[in-house]
Amino acid sequence: MENLESLYTLIGPAGVALIFVALYALYVSVWLIAYLNRVWKNFRRDFLDLESGRDRCLRNIDPNTANPLIRIIYDIVATHGSHSDDIRAEVAYLFHRNFKRVSNGLVWLKLISVISPLLGLLGTVFGMVEVFKTLSFTEIPSTELLAAGIWQALITTVMGLCIAIPVLMVYYGLMLKFRGFHIEAVEHSYRALEIMNRIRNKNNSNAVNDEEEGK
Repeated sequence: MENLESLYTLIGPAGVALIFVALYALYVSVWLIAYLNRVWKNFRRDFLDLESGRDRCLRNIDPNTANPLIRIIYDIVATHGSHSDDIRAEVAYLFHRNFKRVSNGLVWLKLISVISPLLGLLGTVFGMVEVFKTLSFTEIPSTELLAAGIWQALITTVMGLCIAIPVLMVYYGLMLKFRGFHIEAVEHSYRALEIMNRIRNKNNSNAVNDEEEGK
């Protein structure tokens, strides 16, 4: 208990807020990395061979539980591709809808990277106010006392920067991966439409040939 009290005295309320912000950023980062890696691994497994079994795969998936990237391609082939010539716009809409949690998580990481230095600066300002308030009641200010107060006041600024820098690096790394997902969704949607159209044309040709043979 005494250690917690001494820690709180050292970092103040802004430092405590920074600790909770750092824990939340760690949770969001770990979840996003694990989720995106799992999505990509499952997607590569299901579409390792784009020319083999795509029709069966797209017809038998459960749109409510399937991989988000597969759901996007499924919706493009099943619904959106038939009434829109702008596949990129349709993919962008479906991408936002299926990856809403990921988008929200990235927004939180960006927000944390921005507010962490500000919280640290706020803690430093509070600390400096306390230092000068204490010195105002001292007849002969001590340089040791002033240095110790300033050192304690700057701790929260260091904490804020130590949180913001790695969070910002993780944010941009995940953003690059997320944009890669979007490019893959567009590319595979075009390829899926091409393959499905090829299959439909083949089936129609077979049906016509069967009718002619029946006559």
